Amino acid sequence: MGDIVVLLKPALNPEMIRGTPEGSVDFDYMPLKLSDIDRNAVEEAVRIRDQYLKGSKIYSISVATWGPVAKRDKDIKMAVQEGLAKGVDEAYIVEDDLITPGDQVTTASAIVAVLRKFNIKPDIILAGEATIDGFSGQVAGRVAAKLGLPYVSFARKIDIKGNTLVAERDVEDYVEVVEAPLPAVVSVTREINSPRPPTLIQIRMASRKPQHVVKLSDLSDVVTPKKKLSAARVLAVKRKQVMIEGKTLEETADKLIDALVSEGVIKA
Repeated sequence: MGDIVVLLKPALNPEMIRGTPEGSVDFDYMPLKLSDIDRNAVEEAVRIRDQYLKGSKIYSISVATWGPVAKRDKDIKMAVQEGLAKGVDEAYIVEDDLITPGDQVTTASAIVAVLRKFNIKPDIILAGEATIDGFSGQVAGRVAAKLGLPYVSFARKIDIKGNTLVAERDVEDYVEVVEAPLPAVVSVTREINSPRPPTLIQIRMASRKPQHVVKLSDLSDVVTPKKKLSAARVLAVKRKQVMIEGKTLEETADKLIDALVSEGVIKA
């Protein structure tokens, strides 16, 4: 049986959003972290290897989409190392300011370029259903299209029977069961498993596992970004701090209702 590839993204941490005095998002302040649903993808990769593809190797591929790379390098490596601690055997990281800030087309083409450059031929490529900073859910599907492989999205359960992948998919109002021949690309939901925290030994061993940093010049056919992020603004909420007073509770309530009606909050 072939190996497993899991796609890991060092994503902007949405819990650390901060705005500038002008109201723009301060991207330079926001740290990177391993995208949450990618942890589910790693956990599922380990389970599939242990249950179905014994002896297989788990590779991770990450593409830095936020720069400058020199400033982000520590965060990027920490996110990738978390994947190594959770069970990934070997990691490839594409770091190049020529493709930051990246987009889905660029990221997918870089992932495919890494697979071809290093002759990695997995039976299954796993990814989170979406990343926490973009949530487009496009990259895994674009990778499948470029490789000419079947794609299963929103998988909440995966089984492998011989050379066939069987998956349960979340499709809003119902669960769909689908089959696809291997090799295949699959995006998983949070519901597929509960990621286990790495043990102390796993964390220590992660630093000894191979991490390969790849530049754009090392790869072929990577599509450079066609669009640029021109602006992103923080939603500012300003309180009016209106004090409503009355001689009685009834009078205060009436004034409050009048104020809410005038603001369009309620209709009287």
